[in-house]
Amino acid sequence: MDIIIKNCLVLYENSYLKRASIAISDGIIKEVSENIENEANLILDARDKIAIPGFINMHTHAAMTLFRGVADDLSLMKWLKEEIWPMEKNLKPEHVYFGTLVAAIEMIKSGTTCFNDMYFYIDEVIKACRDIGIRAYVSFAMFDFGNEDVAERNIKEAEKYLNKGVKSDIVKITLAPHAPYTCSEYLLKKTKELADKYNVLIHTHISESKDEFVKFLKEKGKTPIEYLNDMGFLGENVLAAHCVWTTNKDIEILKRNNVNVIHNPVSNMKLANGIARIYEMMRNGINICLGTDGAASNNNLNIIEEMKLAAILQKFRYKNPEILKAEDVFKFATINAAKALGEKTGMIKEGYKADIVLLDMKNTRVLPLTNIFSHIVYSIDSSCIDTVIINGRLVMYNKKIVTIDERYVYEKFLNAVLDLYESSGKRDKLIL
Repeated sequence: MDIIIKNCLVLYENSYLKRASIAISDGIIKEVSENIENEANLILDARDKIAIPGFINMHTHAAMTLFRGVADDLSLMKWLKEEIWPMEKNLKPEHVYFGTLVAAIEMIKSGTTCFNDMYFYIDEVIKACRDIGIRAYVSFAMFDFGNEDVAERNIKEAEKYLNKGVKSDIVKITLAPHAPYTCSEYLLKKTKELADKYNVLIHTHISESKDEFVKFLKEKGKTPIEYLNDMGFLGENVLAAHCVWTTNKDIEILKRNNVNVIHNPVSNMKLANGIARIYEMMRNGINICLGTDGAASNNNLNIIEEMKLAAILQKFRYKNPEILKAEDVFKFATINAAKALGEKTGMIKEGYKADIVLLDMKNTRVLPLTNIFSHIVYSIDSSCIDTVIINGRLVMYNKKIVTIDERYVYEKFLNAVLDLYESSGKRDKLIL
């Protein structure tokens, strides 16, 4: 065996806690039982720990840690057009590499073992993920704003990555047309064709704001979801971030097409975009996942915080404390996300990928140990995350990242930030 986790409480099959040990080999959970006597390269004494599946952050722009705090308290379109997009024109590959590493550190320390990303310079995103050891689905954001030449360049670039592939068992390529308001019908249809040809996922923003929703109704006589449905874009390979503004017909369309909806409650609230109808979608059988969005609009990448707010917001919206229980939301961040990605992870069970988080039982936020789902969703924070294993590799131990030198990363990250802000004319925004 590669790793044996000894004598922990295991959240087995996302169902119940049992005292057991976990044997891991070749990135896979081989055995979960009380008596494991095999030898291993690494044996972890976890008698004061709870083993849970790692969380999956289904929607983010990891390298946007570079923009944390630079453009707060603005509406979505003002935030994008006046602040974020102008600065992104000055991005360099090294900026994205260190921005992604900082994001990965933050996610790992809050129990995330996999994330679904959309950004630029994805070679650097891939390199960062491989260097630190975090599982990721990566794609570069495609925009054309109605320019067919730009659309063609986007499609050729995307197909280049799909043909080249990734020499890694923890990183996969997806396609990411940014949104129906930034991508032409031509680009969206071509993306759909490419996704079907290569059997890959499509990651996109859909119906995020009232402005977007109203604009489509006014200009096309359709909601954004109706528009995408009518062109044949939607399907079970679509990972639809936000879906805040939806009609009853939209929800029926999402259900009929088996679209995976990614709820981003913190970002949606901070940008005042609204509260998505997650409970109704879930009740209609739509697969719901969770995302943080980027650190420029959240402003952190903590999926634990996202779980708590997701549950509370639905109770508030429907004026009913009994809906969207903690166990439901826990599934959003684990097994539902794994289902959307087609991954055999999100659960501690024999045969599943070894993406495991150990919680410190001696942390006050875990005491007394009563309802594990309630504790995870409503109580714990990053201070409870002790150890993280991803794909059978020890990535964090005793709250310390062991795969990279954090101090070096932070130093290089701050140099990258300084370079980016100076080239963008935003040096006055920094307090270093």
